[in-house]
Amino acid sequence: MAGTVTTVVRRAKAPMQPATTCCVPDEGSAVVAGPVDDETLAAMTKALGHPTRVRIVRLLAERRTCVTGDLVAELPLAQSTISEHLRILREAGLVAGEIEGPRTSYCLNRAALAALEGALASL
Repeated sequence: MAGTVTTVVRRAKAPMQPATTCCVPDEGSAVVAGPVDDETLAAMTKALGHPTRVRIVRLLAERRTCVTGDLVAELPLAQSTISEHLRILREAGLVAGEIEGPRTSYCLNRAALAALEGALASL
């Protein structure tokens, strides 16, 4: 229609809040409590072989839990890139993810990190 004015209202995004509890590692994670075999050790160290993934692990360690949006705000990377790094860390058993509505919260698998530390110390 001629003379019609459309007003667009944009809402500010609410900051994402960390999850209230830490998620539990899923059954598909590579590491179970106990000694780490050579194949698992190689997968874990390979996952930590990228500086962005090391930074993600450090950020998760600082917060105890985190949602993807918080990581996107902290890192100069696209959300899809961060999701790919999280996938690699999750497959190596170093990070666990839990879906909470429209977002996924991530936390460190501290048992896996302890197992990794022990495996590296025994080399």
